[in-house]
Amino acid sequence: MKVLVAGGAGFIGSHLIDALLKDNNQVVCVDNFFIGTKANIEHLKDNDNFKFYELDLTDIEKLDEVFEKENIEYVFHLAANSDIQASANDPMIEYKNTYSTTACILECMRKHNVKKLFFSSTSAVYGDKTGIKLSEEGIDLKPISYYGAAKLGSEAIINAYTYMNDMSTLIFRFPNVIGPRLTHGVIFDFVKRLKEDPSHLRILGDGKQEKPYLHVYDLVDAIMKFKDVEKGVTLYNAGVDSKSTVTRIAEIVCEKMNLKDIPFEYTGGIGGWKGDVPTFEYDLSKIHNAGWHASMSSDEAVEKTVESVI
Repeated sequence: MKVLVAGGAGFIGSHLIDALLKDNNQVVCVDNFFIGTKANIEHLKDNDNFKFYELDLTDIEKLDEVFEKENIEYVFHLAANSDIQASANDPMIEYKNTYSTTACILECMRKHNVKKLFFSSTSAVYGDKTGIKLSEEGIDLKPISYYGAAKLGSEAIINAYTYMNDMSTLIFRFPNVIGPRLTHGVIFDFVKRLKEDPSHLRILGDGKQEKPYLHVYDLVDAIMKFKDVEKGVTLYNAGVDSKSTVTRIAEIVCEKMNLKDIPFEYTGGIGGWKGDVPTFEYDLSKIHNAGWHASMSSDEAVEKTVESVI
């Protein structure tokens, strides 16, 4: 197929491109390097089946030109502001980079009769549901971060475009995704802080925050497995059964960096920042029953990721 990967220079997007090329697809990557990096796609520059456009996905006229020129058959939409802390200080980042990118992509798909879409959503759409196992159905969606709200708004407009234009859409709600080419997040922050000053480690919150961490290799495997869906919207939670605490992640980072007896300094509070959901758990029965399980536990994903970034 001729596919477009929006946000393809990002952490997840670049790994997905690798898999799509391996599967003999032609890939058109669109990114403005807001979070993605040139280094993530540098290894693809001589691949005849890869083409890159540096442009803002909210520039709908230029995006329309890409659709017109490339005859796109499938869109993988991974473009967003994935740094929740950044948008806590500037909510308009989410409106522009998360919601507006979705609206512009959908309109170009409608205009050019592109019927297949993958969208990367998030656990943040559920909000803070401590003590409730999160399933795809029957849960009241009340996001508490601007990021979660923009993703939920994107899901809503995707549902409308899918119905009105007879599209086939796959939506995954991710937990924390980690692995090589990581650009931010707790592992990235811990490694960076300890390289700068190995005398101690500052940890946001009380360290008891506990979430499932999914390795990007497992995520990409799931996307490739389920990408050919029937008409309408197909929605899955994509994740792992286990969880990792922030303190355990700090311990793994120190172990892998051969740093012993590093004092941890907690800032206090149950969350790392306002809008942070300190703990959640997915109901994964739907995706498990469909035949997919992650190959790595949460702690195993953390260990493998630390080894790749130190």
